[in-house]
Amino acid sequence: MAYQLPTWMSLGPTLALGLTALLLLVIDSINPDDTDRGVLAGTAALGSLVAVGLAAWYLLAGTGEDPIRLYQNSLVVDTMALFFAFVFASVTALVVVASYDYMRDHSYQAEYYALVLLAATGMTLMAAANSLAVVFVSIELSSLPSFALVAILKRNRGSVEAGLKYFLIGALSSAIFVYGVSLVYGVTGSLLLPEIASAVGGTDLTGVLGIGVLMILGGFAYKTASVPFHFWAPEAYEGAPAPVAAFLSSASKAAGFAAAFRVFTVAFPVDQLVTGAAADVNWVLAAQVLAVVTMTLGNFAAATQDEVKRMLAYSSIGHAGYVLIGLAALTGGDDRLVLAGGMAHLLVYGFMNTGAFLFIALTEYWSVGRTFEDFNGLASQAPFACAVMTVLLFNLAGLPVGGGFMSKYFLFGAAVGAGFWWLAAVGAINSALSLYYYSRVVKAMWIEEPADEFDIESKPAGLYAALVAAAVVTVLVLPGFGPVWQYATDAAAALVA
Repeated sequence: MAYQLPTWMSLGPTLALGLTALLLLVIDSINPDDTDRGVLAGTAALGSLVAVGLAAWYLLAGTGEDPIRLYQNSLVVDTMALFFAFVFASVTALVVVASYDYMRDHSYQAEYYALVLLAATGMTLMAAANSLAVVFVSIELSSLPSFALVAILKRNRGSVEAGLKYFLIGALSSAIFVYGVSLVYGVTGSLLLPEIASAVGGTDLTGVLGIGVLMILGGFAYKTASVPFHFWAPEAYEGAPAPVAAFLSSASKAAGFAAAFRVFTVAFPVDQLVTGAAADVNWVLAAQVLAVVTMTLGNFAAATQDEVKRMLAYSSIGHAGYVLIGLAALTGGDDRLVLAGGMAHLLVYGFMNTGAFLFIALTEYWSVGRTFEDFNGLASQAPFACAVMTVLLFNLAGLPVGGGFMSKYFLFGAAVGAGFWWLAAVGAINSALSLYYYSRVVKAMWIEEPADEFDIESKPAGLYAALVAAAVVTVLVLPGFGPVWQYATDAAAALVA
């Protein structure tokens, strides 16, 4: 007879991340003046890899096929929760490994790694949250460490200013979100997502409910850096340490979408938007507007930037618009495929975007400037790293050199199949535009002559290892997209029929 793990062990990835964060603080408290940074980084990396292994193990074992409901149904561990736990833990492991070199001279090593792991813990809870109360608490658990991480370079004015702006806008968005939750609770009498869905169809207060739903959508739009709630992202990413920018633009964005997917498909099912008393609560239309405006503004703004890091920040906003198609194209056909397209793109995006920002971390480690001109001739000094960056940028643009092409192809194809060909067309046009500004970086590195003489001597092992790992996974997803798509469709099936 096979041994059955207790049900609470289904939260293994979350527990691994959270307990590792606490262990880091314990290790540092033993000898705070002389703690080996290698021990701290190694412990954080090991905890992240354990979370990756547990999420992968549970997925392969089919743990999420029969959802496990915990704490009076306020948490649900299904294929979707495990799918995103794998994404969050993977990005966390890459960021932690890269940070060993990048944060080498920082005074708060234990606090830094603990904050990264605590933020990742909140992200895994966001994917499993089945109650609006748990969604809010997990968002705060993810956001509060993120505010500190952005401002952790205390002697850098840009970092502190970015952290303050991020905190103030985050506080405002949290207030908007929780007020929307209160309106939904006032109308439906429950915070559990399935119970909200049962009450939505019979309510007469559709106006109050609609306002509440839109405010909740606004809260998620902030978390995913969607227009018009995006203006914190370029400032935060530019001022933050590059590994933190990678973490926020990849894992944090995916966490916001994970929670949004579950909340809107479970609590406000799309079939009730066509018939029933709640037909006026059309959040799908709002998602369509957000998708078009977000991908268009993000890409056009990225095309006008002079700094590479800021360009990637606006590029990440554009990718939020692509993923919003997963919500915007619902009600048109096979909702499962549309959602799966958004989820698959988030997985691939987690690796390729993290890798791109880790290359920026490498250039900051070498004290290379931030503008496109500063990257001129960089390939003559670091050809391998520049080749990896080129592959990552072409994947972000959607060229057929890795998983970035496949995820966009399936996402846009699902939108066309659902009858929203115009959404796919807008996405394709914006992807073509993105090739312009990504190519600017490639041109600067490989073709342009350097304006000033510079010499790169050190080759930091941690940054190189994380950068290569991100690129290898991104490329291997191209021939191995079948399993990714299968788990993405299984994850989507956990939410919609």
